[in-house]
Amino acid sequence: MVTIFLLYFVCLLIFVPTESLLVNITIIESAVAKGAVCLDGTPPAYHLDRGSGPGMNNWVLSLEGGGWCKNVTLCLTRKNTRLGSSAKMDHQLPFSGMMSNDPNLNPEFYNWNRVSVRYCDGGSFTGDVEAIDPGTGLHYRGARIFKAIMEELLAQGMNTSQNAILSGCSAGGLATILHCDNFRTLLPKNAKVKCFSDAGYFIHLNDISGKPYIEQYFNDVVTLHGSAKNLPPSCTSKLKPGLCFFPENVGQQIKTPLFIINAAYDHWQVRNILVAPGTDPKGAWTSCKANIKNCTPDQLTVLQGFREDFLKSLEGLGPSSTRGYYINSCFSHCQSQQQAYWFGLNSPRLFNKTIAEAVRDWFLETDQYRHIDCPYPCDKTCVEATDIITSQHI
Repeated sequence: MVTIFLLYFVCLLIFVPTESLLVNITIIESAVAKGAVCLDGTPPAYHLDRGSGPGMNNWVLSLEGGGWCKNVTLCLTRKNTRLGSSAKMDHQLPFSGMMSNDPNLNPEFYNWNRVSVRYCDGGSFTGDVEAIDPGTGLHYRGARIFKAIMEELLAQGMNTSQNAILSGCSAGGLATILHCDNFRTLLPKNAKVKCFSDAGYFIHLNDISGKPYIEQYFNDVVTLHGSAKNLPPSCTSKLKPGLCFFPENVGQQIKTPLFIINAAYDHWQVRNILVAPGTDPKGAWTSCKANIKNCTPDQLTVLQGFREDFLKSLEGLGPSSTRGYYINSCFSHCQSQQQAYWFGLNSPRLFNKTIAEAVRDWFLETDQYRHIDCPYPCDKTCVEATDIITSQHI
């Protein structure tokens, strides 16, 4: 018991960003008149920490993640949380990792205008249904939220930006991919504009029972939220709209430079796509899903197959002179806003570079950076303690 407590205490000391800057929330009340509202009808929100010095005209936006709601029941549940209502959001948000204002923790972007865009629509900022169900009061207006927040930030000075990055984690990482080219059109033609998706490369595969769980899930999300008209036409003209939620089906057509950060053993995908709900009734995967070190040899074989499927999906995007990627073999999900993963003495490294250094080199075009880690368990820079802490929040 003492050993477990000491390990947990050490993990907290190493990985909890106690020095994080707390940034106040901004509620866009004027967005309500445009119909750009959260699931419960409250206005959208963001957090902005202003840049300084050489970074005053540079912007980095992060779209918050938090899954999706595929039916009315799930959306009603979200409606009463921060993921469905700005009234439920904390008034201050800690900025760490790529959002940190400390040059020692975020050397490239610390003095940029850094924005966290809150997620409260449940559809990766793609929905737009005019009708409001009088029985539930639910609004599906994610695309309007994205537009309203972009208009707000442009008025706040982003319209004169010299450098701009659209990024996001998980569902926000997917939204980054889906909105990347749209984001580029909003900014000055002479600005350097790029996108990077963190843990947003969700792959199209069957679960361990052989059923297309995630395909049906995404189809339900797109249908409920009326997302089809806001997905890339280059995809929806060829495939069912639900399939256009998969990055492998839209990434090839993206013209704006895109950087993909993902773990090849992304633990959210392992827990929710590979071992989908209902596929493990006896709990044989419970321990493995909590920590990859607990997996049996047979389970590791399945996970190695998942990694191969992930890499095939990524390779299917084809060649690009502007696309980069950082695919490590950590059992993680969302790494750019966790200081322990982003930049530090003990941060994971791929070809001897942290994620922060790889993103910097790709953005500055000193290195296109396209690297894929060796299979588990060869990467010894993936810190077990980080995975323990992360697993407690899933």
